[in-house]
Amino acid sequence: MIGAEPHGFWGPKSIAMCQAYLRGLMPANTKWPRTDQASLTQFFGPAGDESRLVNVSAPVPMFYEGRRIKTIRVNRKCADSLVRALTAAYLVAPAVVKIYDGCFANRPMRGGSTPSLHARGAAIDLDAGRNGNHVAWPVAATMPLGVMECFAREGWLPAGAFWGRDAMHFQATQ
Repeated sequence: MIGAEPHGFWGPKSIAMCQAYLRGLMPANTKWPRTDQASLTQFFGPAGDESRLVNVSAPVPMFYEGRRIKTIRVNRKCADSLVRALTAAYLVAPAVVKIYDGCFANRPMRGGSTPSLHARGAAIDLDAGRNGNHVAWPVAATMPLGVMECFAREGWLPAGAFWGRDAMHFQATQ
């Protein structure tokens, strides 16, 4: 069973078990690339290359800064997978999934100069207000494990479970 250790604290054993559980949900033959820049460029194309993006209709009600969005700009290679993940996650936690905080953004990773997965349209952020970059998961961030499961089933890496922070972030990488 996944959850806090007997004393109620998510220690190293619980976190490792959670990561193994989510990895077990990911397809064995995931098509997504590794996170090194050469693999990302080979698979998704150069960072900032908008010719590789498509607009997909938001499959569920989603809002950016209180305004309903109609489309999401995403790399064409992960568009169908993203729609499936969002649709499944909305059934688990609609209040979380409806708060959209971005997909494509041609920018570097926070605090660095390496391109973000957002610069390739291969990452999405949800409910950033409660699951921000420096908010520890599962201690303070509120991203439900069920949402992470939906993305993991599509092979997307749920950052909160693997980085212990940035629970808003999901990326199409191994």
